[in-house]
Amino acid sequence: MPSTGFAHWLIVLVETFAALFLLLLALFVVVLLVTWLVDRNQTGNAVLRNFPVIGHFRYWFLHLGEFFRQYLYSSDREEMPFNRAQRTWVYRAAKNVDNTGAFGSSRDLRGEGVPFFVNAPFPNLGEDHVEPVPVTIGPYARQPYSHAAFFNISAMSFGALSAPAVRALSRGAAKAGIWMDTGEGGLAPYHLEGGCDIIFEIGTAKYGVRTPEGKLDDDKLLAVCAHEQVKMVSIKLGQGAKPGMGGLLPGAKVTAEIAAIRGIPMGEDSQSPNRHLDIGNVHELLDAIVHIRELTGKPVGFKAVLGGADWIGEMCDEIARRGIRSAPDFIIVDGSEGGTGAAPQTLMEGVGLPLHEALPALLDMLIVKGLRQRIKVVCSGKCVTAYDVAWALSVGADFVNSARGFMLALGCIQSLQCNRNTCPTGITTQNPKLQRGLVVADKSERVFHYARNVMHEVGIIAHSCGVAEPRQLNRGHCRVVGDDGLSIPLEKLFPYPKANETAV
Repeated sequence: MPSTGFAHWLIVLVETFAALFLLLLALFVVVLLVTWLVDRNQTGNAVLRNFPVIGHFRYWFLHLGEFFRQYLYSSDREEMPFNRAQRTWVYRAAKNVDNTGAFGSSRDLRGEGVPFFVNAPFPNLGEDHVEPVPVTIGPYARQPYSHAAFFNISAMSFGALSAPAVRALSRGAAKAGIWMDTGEGGLAPYHLEGGCDIIFEIGTAKYGVRTPEGKLDDDKLLAVCAHEQVKMVSIKLGQGAKPGMGGLLPGAKVTAEIAAIRGIPMGEDSQSPNRHLDIGNVHELLDAIVHIRELTGKPVGFKAVLGGADWIGEMCDEIARRGIRSAPDFIIVDGSEGGTGAAPQTLMEGVGLPLHEALPALLDMLIVKGLRQRIKVVCSGKCVTAYDVAWALSVGADFVNSARGFMLALGCIQSLQCNRNTCPTGITTQNPKLQRGLVVADKSERVFHYARNVMHEVGIIAHSCGVAEPRQLNRGHCRVVGDDGLSIPLEKLFPYPKANETAV
């Protein structure tokens, strides 16, 4: 039998819990009543006005729906922007584990637009395979840049990305021998930390190299380019997610450090103009390229989303008048399907050419104008798997950039919260508690493995097609499925134009 004292304390404990339960129940009833009254009398939402309290469940289920679809309901090939099969391939490549499958592909090989490659009946022997040959960019710059890796990290800004994410990318890039584009947010110490090659991007707000009025500060640009790791300078005209619109960094992400690096007020929303204030036509674009190249000695090019190639032809004609030295050293073409950050749905889904049109249009125009060898072409836009990259090389790209592929390698789970500062994996948030989940030493290894495995498997495709290295792939090696379920060669879909030898 329990002692009298113990029985007394037991009764007191039970009574206390009962009282707490009744108090919580009363609070719950009060909250429900207040919510019912507010919902019933508000005028902005018809569902809540007609169905107070229970109408909130609709929004809760809508929020949870995207997660349930991702894990429970969608098949491996249904989701957007990246389906489960694509994400799984990237995760396994990043972890450097076996990426083979069994019992056949779950990919619909008859779907319109699906690319596949034409294997040679007698492929080269293993000893005939060679490493990618370095490509030299900027032959007229004082410091030309030669780079072999054809798969690199696309533009993602510090500020949009967390410091641990940038550090992991920098370390992994250095180990893999690939470059890293800073994005428009300026050069942070974390970009330099790993020792990788850096492409410095000048955005429309000229973050990091701006005067207080937002103009280009030559002295700041010289200081940035004085770093040996900074190999090239890219002028950003536009990006895939929001062509014709500047970027927005929410004030919640503008910490003191980010504000100092970008040269903007702390804690305030930072809106970039929708274009460079000093670049309004191809003449001013070429002027800016020549000025920056002469100032820094580095190769200089630009990044753009194409709505058509006519203005590229206009630029090429102006280069013919000025001389071949005036040409950009490279062009980064971003497909409209690109974009790691926040953007209006209208722009994401309805403006700009997708990469499968923009890339051949750009290359063909450069061929026609006789500038294909002078201007190197980099492409970006949902190229995350080996066959995506192989397709781009077959069309004619010299290099392929990826942003979201490397985010997935860092551990991104496609929670679609990049714009909310609530990224659960610590990649696109400035919240220290969430950043803690991203361990730099571990994730940098995944970045390294992902880059190396993509390039290795593109090499496997190239060797299967009978060429010694990936950049030898051409439009004859790739076929694309048409609307009738039958495939046609890329060289028939996008025939090589005849070069105008007298153009430049």
